[in-house]
Amino acid sequence: MKPAYFKPWVQDWDWGIRIALLLLLLSSLMQLGVFALTGSYIIAYLGAQPEDISFCLLSTYAGIVASIPMQFRFIRHFEIRNYLATNVILAMLLNWLCVGCQDINLLLFIRFLQGVLTGGICVSTLILIFSRVPSHRAQLMGAAVFYPTILGNIIVAALIAAIFIDLSEWKASYYCLMAIQLLTLLIVITMLQRHSGHRKIPLYQIDWAGFILFAFSLLTLAYTFIYGSKYYWFNDKRICYSSCMAGIGTILFLYRQSLLKRPLIHPGVFKSLYFLTGLCLLGLYYGGKDSINLVYNYAFSTLKWTPLQVATLGFCNIAGVVSFAIFSTRLIMFRKHHFQVFLVTGFSLMALFNLWMWYIMTPDLSFTDLLFPIFIQGAASGLLFVPIIIYILTSAPGFSGTSGIVLAACTRFTATLQSIAGLYNLQLYHNQYFKESFLSSLTADNPTTTSRLNIYQSLYTSKGFSTEQGSYIAKTIIWQNLGQQSQLLTNRAVFMTFALLMLAIAILSLIIPAISKTWNYWSRCYSTK
Repeated sequence: MKPAYFKPWVQDWDWGIRIALLLLLLSSLMQLGVFALTGSYIIAYLGAQPEDISFCLLSTYAGIVASIPMQFRFIRHFEIRNYLATNVILAMLLNWLCVGCQDINLLLFIRFLQGVLTGGICVSTLILIFSRVPSHRAQLMGAAVFYPTILGNIIVAALIAAIFIDLSEWKASYYCLMAIQLLTLLIVITMLQRHSGHRKIPLYQIDWAGFILFAFSLLTLAYTFIYGSKYYWFNDKRICYSSCMAGIGTILFLYRQSLLKRPLIHPGVFKSLYFLTGLCLLGLYYGGKDSINLVYNYAFSTLKWTPLQVATLGFCNIAGVVSFAIFSTRLIMFRKHHFQVFLVTGFSLMALFNLWMWYIMTPDLSFTDLLFPIFIQGAASGLLFVPIIIYILTSAPGFSGTSGIVLAACTRFTATLQSIAGLYNLQLYHNQYFKESFLSSLTADNPTTTSRLNIYQSLYTSKGFSTEQGSYIAKTIIWQNLGQQSQLLTNRAVFMTFALLMLAIAILSLIIPAISKTWNYWSRCYSTK
């Protein structure tokens, strides 16, 4: 018999419970989105570097990933109403401290603690979702609700941040977030029962040392990838030390897990080939989908859109994610399509999105120009994300417990790191290549360059500037145009790279199962002879 988490008056109000759970989940995940979108303001406020803000953001991810195994243990001991209420109250307190914090090191610690609390709220919400659906559909429905919400939270946070930043200052978005968390606290108190009737499991044999090793490995790995490009990778001792500590910490953590009776991550999960294949596909999906960030950066920097306009474009992407996630969930539920169909279709659509952006990338695209490719990218995510997660969770051995969920979250973390470092270095290489190509043509002997400089100089001298001032402004405009064109060509090169990668994955997803079946068939025929 399932525990009764909700009060009798709300038990039959399905839509009320769905909205409450979605709001609860969003209120915790929006801490990531709000921080990411106010990063430039926090940089100015603290006098920090962009890498510091990225590291703070990834430290929150590290807190979530490292604490997930512990959260499942806590949920089995504490009443979920009290546990959720405590997490929400502490999350509000940390947001208040985050607003007033003026030290980047203290902010890093606060962000890690926010990740731990976010993990607690997310796991509690996932348990509540499981309690509302039949047992045989719990994983499917939980993944269908939980994981698209992860993708969509930053867009909702972007809308809130955009509105409040335009009307007030960046701190107002945090005050709004705290107000939303206060609302979710009231929902928790009014809708959940004080005693749910679940069997409490004592808090013994909790691997605190494993948790510390796990968090330490994730943080040092994040430091290596985020600061590696800035410090020229292994030419700097800090990167050498952090990479060594990440490797040693990971080895010690895995070794410790192999010795424990109740490990945070069961080592036996790595013996499943299908599970490892699912993790690889999830990592490839996460790495491939991040090319959409180039579109958002392009809208900000080149088109000079406001945050509200970019958030509106993001909602078109989320519309594609949600609609096709529901579609793929229905197909999986009624077993109408094989997993291979989702892979081939999803990665093909991802390749189409990147090819489309490569083809249309110019300095003056409109909202309608970006609408359809952005929606297609969301559709690809909807077709890939939930099926891959379901494949991972169902492929994990039954004895591994929550290891599948933990390693899926860990894959998300490492794929994000690789995407940050990979996109940065790809753009750095291509930008430098195109700038050098342009500079070789910008000479005094080039009639096009001379003509354009004369046009700009004449324009500004006619407006009252001196000859020297007009010449300086003309050269500045030429340099700005060169930078813009280099960045656009860089974006096109990156989109083409991702398109070829996504297309290759789609083709491999199509032919590898066929090759495997053929090989098995001929092996059986040979063995019978």
